[in-house]
Amino acid sequence: MSGRRLFVIVRNFLFSRANREFLIFLFFLALSGIFWLLTTLNETVEKEIVVPLHISGVPADVMLTSDETDTLKVTIRDRGIMLLPYIYGEDLRHIAVNFKTYDQGNGTGNIGNSELMKIIQQHLAGSSKIVSIKPEKLKFYYNTGTHKRVPVRWRGRVIPEQLYFLSHVSYSPDSVTVYATEEQLDSIHMVYTEPLNHVGFRDTLAVDCHLRKMVGVKTVPDQVKVTFYTDVLTEESMNGIPVKCINLPEGKILRTFPAKVTVKFVTGVNVYRTLTPNDFTVIADYNEIKRQESEKCNLYLQQVPQGVTRASLVNKQVDYLIEEGDE
Repeated sequence: MSGRRLFVIVRNFLFSRANREFLIFLFFLALSGIFWLLTTLNETVEKEIVVPLHISGVPADVMLTSDETDTLKVTIRDRGIMLLPYIYGEDLRHIAVNFKTYDQGNGTGNIGNSELMKIIQQHLAGSSKIVSIKPEKLKFYYNTGTHKRVPVRWRGRVIPEQLYFLSHVSYSPDSVTVYATEEQLDSIHMVYTEPLNHVGFRDTLAVDCHLRKMVGVKTVPDQVKVTFYTDVLTEESMNGIPVKCINLPEGKILRTFPAKVTVKFVTGVNVYRTLTPNDFTVIADYNEIKRQESEKCNLYLQQVPQGVTRASLVNKQVDYLIEEGDE
């Protein structure tokens, strides 16, 4: 089909009686839309606009412990067409205030409501009026380098799938540098992540997360990688754990029958493979034995290795004999 013939077919289709009426309808619809838009843009309205405010001129020996850029929510009244540059343009995207102008000399700086209005108004057209600013004032924090290193810990809800448990958690990095006042540093012993929420997983889970923010405190870095290692729960037992006696006077020997006992516990498959009887500590207390004067002595599970839960002795009482040692 030649191009000329195709053009004739399209022209006849578009300008047929039915389609001609439809095109006329679309033309007037578009025209009315333009008039409505022009009318709307010419009306006086109020619009809340997000304005970033940057702290500039920070001395080299000063560390800001609050964000370098705070966000203001400014409600402006003007004709709609005048508000468009504020919403979509760069007029209010690069506003900075000088550090020294608002430094109070005590580790803080304060910019009041009237000052904020002056700063923002300088970037507005004469017809634009500020209705409100949130927050009404801004406060920034800084110090001259006082800091310390503290460990990282996770917080939140991290629950693996049924029959699995968290066998180990690692952090990268495992500690961060905290900048704050000396008084604040004395009270900070570790830094926590923002709340995590991960449920129903079975494989190793690695999460990149931000650290929880504290007022007047800066952490470097402010983001860490937390890795959760899972293992399959299993109920096991460990035989051959020797009984040790505490508070035993010199020259005395306590013999228990049996001399070695069994502990039941719940742990992960991978953890169980690494366990030995020496990882558990079972004791008998000589002072308790002498006080009770019973034919059997009580045994206590004093220590269990990390990763072991619900540990208990199979025999909590055993026969015993106290002998005099060789001099």
